[in-house]
Amino acid sequence: MRIGFIGTGVMGKSIVGHFLAAGHEVSVFNRTKSKTDELVAKGAVWKDTPAEVTTFSEIVFSMVGYPSDVEEIYYGEKGILSVDVTNKILIDLTTSTPTLAEKIYQTAKEKGAASLDAPVSGGDLGAQNGTLTIMVGGDQVAYDRVTPLFEIMGKSYSLQGAAGAGQHTKMANQIMIAGTMTGLTEMLVYAKAADLDVENVLDTLSGGAAQNWSMTNYAPRILKADYSPGFFVKHFIKDLKIALDEAKKMQLDLPATKLATELYERLADQGFENDGTQALIKLWWAKS
Repeated sequence: MRIGFIGTGVMGKSIVGHFLAAGHEVSVFNRTKSKTDELVAKGAVWKDTPAEVTTFSEIVFSMVGYPSDVEEIYYGEKGILSVDVTNKILIDLTTSTPTLAEKIYQTAKEKGAASLDAPVSGGDLGAQNGTLTIMVGGDQVAYDRVTPLFEIMGKSYSLQGAAGAGQHTKMANQIMIAGTMTGLTEMLVYAKAADLDVENVLDTLSGGAAQNWSMTNYAPRILKADYSPGFFVKHFIKDLKIALDEAKKMQLDLPATKLATELYERLADQGFENDGTQALIKLWWAKS
């Protein structure tokens, strides 16, 4: 397939690498061009605008930071929807708002294209290993057509419902992750304060009901003081605020998610918004 990919950051870069390795033609655009250099060296083709990427491609993926970025690359002067998109499939992997996903779906449909909202979970390691979880909203026909690409990207993918359903599913995911991250952090703080062998505690808990993805993947990083971003603090705050906004629309109160958001905002206020989410421990441990 001729694939376009807009946004080659921490995760996008790895996904494009998998597509190239599978033999697909891939054109790329990123706000910072130098972040595509390694991919171009592997065979990707640089394009100057999202519009040029779209013209080249049958399938267009986007993976950027915020809903405002999604809005710009789709509806901007040289955006995806500024050119003929007839029979193309537009797939936004960004964690964004269900409302924007529905808007893009409707615009794409009016222009003869299909649109899927397909946010992912799994962080940098999931992207590198091709083991992402992909949550999709949109039409069955478009989903079936791109399933071979989802197979390259991830180990778990499913159509959750109509446009926006992928984003709603990702919000449910982030609510759960917020709980596991605060639980992981407080568990480590408690174990250390009790003068326990933290690594031994982790080995023990991993064999019981406390085992979870965050503990398996982030606890080793924390013990090495590795706060590099598999997923940025600033992006997690964005996700949690979307989740809380959507919950408010449904007249739901999510106190634990509110508290997690407040903790991450405190972390960002201390200058750690570009760290990985495991940096939450810095609220208690040495801020290095």
